[in-house]
Amino acid sequence: MASLSNDLLRPLSPIASAPAVAGAPGACAWDDEEELARYTRFFDREGERVAESSFVIEGMYCAACSVTIEQALRALPGVDDADVNPATRRARVRWRPARVQASALVHAVESAGYRAYPAYALQAEQGRDLERRLSLWRVFVAGFCMMQVMMYAVPVYVAGPGDMTEDVRRLLNWASWILSIPVVLFAAGPFLKAAWLDLRHRRIGMDVPVALGILVAFVASTGAAFDPGGIFGEDVYFDSLTMFVFFLLCGRHLELRAREATAGALEALMHRLPQTVERLREDGTGEEVPVHRLRTGDRVRVRAGQAFPGDGTLIEGTAQVDEALLTGESHPVLRRPGDPVVAGSISLSSAVVMRVERTGEATRYAQIVQLMEKAAAERPSLARLADRIAAPFLWAVLAIAFGGALAWGFIDPSRSVWVAVAVLIVTCPCALSLATPAAVLAAAAALARRGVLVQRLGALETLAAADVFVFDKTGTLTQDRLTLREVTPFSRVAQHEALAHAAALAQVSLHPVSRALAASAPSLPVPMMTEVHEHAGQGVEGRDAQGRRWRLGSASFAGAEAWPQGEGPRAWISVEGRVLARLDFEETLREEGAAVVSQLRRAGAQVWLLSGDRAEAARRVAASLGVDGIEAQATPQSKLQFVERLQAQGHRVVMVGDGLNDAPVLARADVSVAMGQGADLARMQGDLVLLGNRLAALVEARALARRMVSVIRQNLAWAAGYNAVSIPLALVGWLPPWVAGLGMAASSLLVVLNAWRLNRHASPASAQAIPHAAVAMEG
Repeated sequence: MASLSNDLLRPLSPIASAPAVAGAPGACAWDDEEELARYTRFFDREGERVAESSFVIEGMYCAACSVTIEQALRALPGVDDADVNPATRRARVRWRPARVQASALVHAVESAGYRAYPAYALQAEQGRDLERRLSLWRVFVAGFCMMQVMMYAVPVYVAGPGDMTEDVRRLLNWASWILSIPVVLFAAGPFLKAAWLDLRHRRIGMDVPVALGILVAFVASTGAAFDPGGIFGEDVYFDSLTMFVFFLLCGRHLELRAREATAGALEALMHRLPQTVERLREDGTGEEVPVHRLRTGDRVRVRAGQAFPGDGTLIEGTAQVDEALLTGESHPVLRRPGDPVVAGSISLSSAVVMRVERTGEATRYAQIVQLMEKAAAERPSLARLADRIAAPFLWAVLAIAFGGALAWGFIDPSRSVWVAVAVLIVTCPCALSLATPAAVLAAAAALARRGVLVQRLGALETLAAADVFVFDKTGTLTQDRLTLREVTPFSRVAQHEALAHAAALAQVSLHPVSRALAASAPSLPVPMMTEVHEHAGQGVEGRDAQGRRWRLGSASFAGAEAWPQGEGPRAWISVEGRVLARLDFEETLREEGAAVVSQLRRAGAQVWLLSGDRAEAARRVAASLGVDGIEAQATPQSKLQFVERLQAQGHRVVMVGDGLNDAPVLARADVSVAMGQGADLARMQGDLVLLGNRLAALVEARALARRMVSVIRQNLAWAAGYNAVSIPLALVGWLPPWVAGLGMAASSLLVVLNAWRLNRHASPASAQAIPHAAVAMEG
């Protein structure tokens, strides 16, 4: 109890240092360029500078609040768009600095009755902490007062005729009235404040019927307590009032904790970097510096259990590194001196020293955070539809409550007020508005832990219904490297000699053919070559110890134009113009490619291979994978036309590409999936990004998307069924106000907990049969 008291009695003013809003003396802090860069990214559109800022919103008590904030922001000139996600309490605002300032955005949010803080700022953390403690305080006050009121109400209920004088009865009623005042003014404050804001802005929100129920119950009970012979009769319901406020607050507090747990998976991934790091001076001594002060070339010591603060190269020490944020792989990978390391990954086993090469917005971690922030602020179409339904539903609730009170006025006037109160409370559509965003956010958080970033939340709904999967070949079903398939000698020179000289030339080149040669001949004695030069787009040449000139490259470069050219990638090796051998290569299929295709086909989907390569190469890959069909020698335009034909036939098409040269077809597909390899994540247009390049994650994402749709349907069915049963019970007088409050709280909490199951069980059983290839992302 002491620890609970200490937690409750902590100072309640942690946001005193928050940046001021427009019109206040500190408003300029919001518009400072350096401060703005912490939570805003800039880009050009049609020659004008556009900003996209992320805020954490404080004071949101229901899903309808998001609509209010969006309307307030979009009303500002210079604001292009605003998205507020009630589940994460995050807002993403796209605005034009030439027309509006950041302080004006914050002022608009405050004018609507809320507070905004920069995402990832200390004030945002403090604001959430304040909200949690105030919620706990309200539950404590309502519960304490409810117990005391029940003590005064029980004697009145159990007393028989003549057991209690009228003076004692009235004294007990007055004591209950006094104890109900802090419940109404403080504990029920969120409901009353939200309702007042809605009415002041001439709109109706979800807290309006609840606030009306609380006020009507309190006013009617107060009238009965002080004027038993008046229009409200002599019965008081302070016990029911305090009880349903307590139940509502308990439900809201548990709902808050459950939503924080759901959004916590995203939050945890977005707060991986340390606040400070040990930077090494020239003499080897260290100094603690903030992460934002790191520069390219700095040497940093990263301790065991600490995250790498930037992208760079390991220069001292060996460590097991957790790269689950970037690859979705739970198994750590071994990193040695010379290996790349990425920001956000964690050194698990020992302290190491790294050289920083990219910091801040240039790191892959920052690009991932931007994608996650974008998704966290988005609301899918089903959620927006639920919000649009909520408003007319609330008007219907008010009409039903008024009609019920009017009807009971003729049947039993003493019960008309309580019937209206029960209807107002039990029908609050919080569960309806939470049904979709809670499930979608939980699914996105689960996928983030599996190495799949969801950039457009609405794509998960479409992915669940997709029936055609179209894969680009190169870099998607095949890896971005070649393997040596065959060496065909054309002279008496030994095959291993030709391969050894080819490997010697290949050492200076990063071309895929050169890398394949170097990997295929690790044990061969490589001869010494001098005067080695690479000719871009042609090949490599050099001289051996005898002064002979060797060439490795294309047929024209090596002098092999007269030889049969054949299909597929190949290179030629020649000495002094005499062709010695042909080297044939083939693309390496992804280890899990065939299993993924098989899983998708067994699930009832068609799988197509789309490639710009020759038909023979495409057919060879297709035969290995077992796809339904291929489209070879495809240009970007023909790829686009192919997907359009499938869509015209009524198919839902998922396009999976490397994100580098498939932009038109990715944009046209119903769902676009981009591979994370080598591409700048900030430029990717994919709805989903496979960070670790694991195709198995696509099968997992589809299975989870289907479970998500099932959960959404369950939530919507529950919300609709709950109201269909509760409203008639309240109208016939079988549902007391305190039971209505318990039902409303339980309904909202059940929806959130049902969605939370998606977050807890991130790995569908169907995906376990697919091998997980540990693919480390290169910096």
